[in-house]
Amino acid sequence: MLEEASELMGLQVYTSAGIYLGNVTNLVIDIDKKKVEGLFINETNPLLVEESKAVSVPFRWIQSIGDIIILRYFPKRVSSKKPAAKI
Repeated sequence: MLEEASELMGLQVYTSAGIYLGNVTNLVIDIDKKKVEGLFINETNPLLVEESKAVSVPFRWIQSIGDIIILRYFPKRVSSKKPAAKI
């Protein structure tokens, strides 16, 4: 069991299908509520995130935390392209 939020730093993150996403590099924290809101992951798996860009994963997407972090949800592919405008 984790005793400090800082223990999340550096943990490997995997999808529910067992695909490696990346390592936790920072935390998104709500200072007022003193609660971790999400995980910031740099150098992500290019199979999941276009151009291996950094992503912030909401804490509610986490299924379990131990020696690694397993997500209950993650999109099949994250793209930075905006959808074409409808005319």
